[in-house]
Parts: sequence; C-alpha cells; structure tokens
Amino acid sequence: MAKFYIVDWKLISKKGENVLDKFETELKIRGFSKRTIEAYLYNCKRFIDFIKKDPKSVDENDAKQYVAYLMSERKFKPRSVNLALSSLKFFYNEILQNMAFNSVKAPKSEKKLPTVLTKEEIKKLLTAAENPKHRLLIEFLYSSGLRVSECVSLKIDDLDLSEKMGKIRHGKGNKERYIILSDSLIQHLNDYMGKKKDGSPNIFSVNGRPITARQAQNIVKESAKKAGIKKRVFCHALRSSFATHLLEAGTDIRVIQELLGHSDLSTTQIYTKVSTQQLKKVKSPLDSL
Repeated sequence: MAKFYIVDWKLISKKGENVLDKFETELKIRGFSKRTIEAYLYNCKRFIDFIKKDPKSVDENDAKQYVAYLMSERKFKPRSVNLALSSLKFFYNEILQNMAFNSVKAPKSEKKLPTVLTKEEIKKLLTAAENPKHRLLIEFLYSSGLRVSECVSLKIDDLDLSEKMGKIRHGKGNKERYIILSDSLIQHLNDYMGKKKDGSPNIFSVNGRPITARQAQNIVKESAKKAGIKKRVFCHALRSSFATHLLEAGTDIRVIQELLGHSDLSTTQIYTKVSTQQLKKVKSPLDSL
C-alpha cells in the first residue's frame, strides 16, 4: 500500500506524486468551475488535517466520524456538509480508489424558500446604485436572471443587441443558453460601453480585469443597505426575483426553466411557492359561504 505524507499542504506519495495536484487536474478535465475546484481542494485538505493518518488507509468509520464532527461540533449546515462529502467522495473514489465515503449518507438539505424582492424594492435598489457600472450590474442580474459567476464573466461579444438576446457560454455544468435583454438595459449598456476605456472584453471590469463574484456581491449588498431594504439581499436574490416576477406575469414555467438554465423543472418550480401574487388570487373558502 502506498504511503503519503503532507509537505506544505501537498499530499505526496512515495513515488513523488503530488496527489492533490492530480486531483486538481482531474477536476479541470471534468469541467468543474474554478470556485468548485477551490472548494473541493479545501475540503480534502481539511479532512486530511483532521484524520492525521495515511489518507489511503481511511475506512468507513473514519469517514463517518468526520461527517459527525462537521455536524455536531462544527455545526455545519447540511449544504456545507454535502459539499464536503461530494468533495471527498470524488477524491477518494476517483484518485485514491478508496470507497470509504460511499456508505456515508448525505444529510437532508434545508427546505428554505429563496429571497425575492418586490418590484418596488428592485426600483429602490436601482435608484440607490448611483455608479453606472453598479446599476448596470444589478440590471443584468435582475433583467436576465444571471448567476453572479455568469454576470462577471459576460463579454460584449456574447450579446446580440439588435436581437435583444445574449448567450451564456459557460454556465453551470458548462452548459450554453440564451438570455433576454431588456430595452432599458440595452440603452444603459450602450451609454456605459461608450465611456468604458480599459480595453477589457468583459463588460464588468476594473483596470482591464473582470470583477470578481465577491466584488459583485458587495455591490448588491451595499446598494440594498443604502436603499434601506431590510431583507438579506445578495446577487441570487435578483435571479430569484427575475423568475418569480416572470411567473407572476404569466410566463410559462418551462420558458423560465430555459432562461435560468435549470436542468430539472423541479428546481424552477420552487418559484411557484414564493409567488405571493399567485397566492393572492386564491379566494378563501370562507368568502364563498
């Protein structure tokens, strides 16, 4: 059995192989996003530090002890535990050919409804964003239903303004899809691009480099704070608002599924549960007595 030891967070086999580098390469080949790769590597390093033994000798009991530790002592939420479990299953199954994690069942995820802003709150958010770039970012997230990673990666060449359409080339799961562009967004985009001088092909950039997802989150968060919105507002809340408002306007749910890039319709159907306008249309049986 091969033995491993850690040097500056590098898992080295006796053959001199850096196994975590091998893991990273495999994740890239499979088309995982940079953010997911970082999360998977981090979770593997954290487990190796916890277990303090030859990683290849890990057994089912070690795997269960670690998951129990994350849940009971670290108080991780099910979503975080599931991410750690997915990371470790991939690493152990594909790289070390050790099936210790296969018998560990993932905890049930919390069934939380997404945050959705009202149209009035969207207006307040846009008004609060005085910087044209910040306003345009919020408009893209809301009017096209983009994920934050898609928005910060968006290039002007991805858009066909005459057709009021755009294309997401590397969405979740490396899938392509079309997005819609609103008339007012196109007008603001043209004004913004006419003044943009940093030479970056990305729409949202600083000093020639695309902004990060964290920077985009901060822009939305600060704008919401300035607008006095009490809800917990982040980029995904604008995507959720896009879907919910389309549903309330009578858009077919399968069209919304396509615009959001959801593989499974059940993922889109959660917005039927947060559409208060739809609920308000229901007449209470008491009123029909």
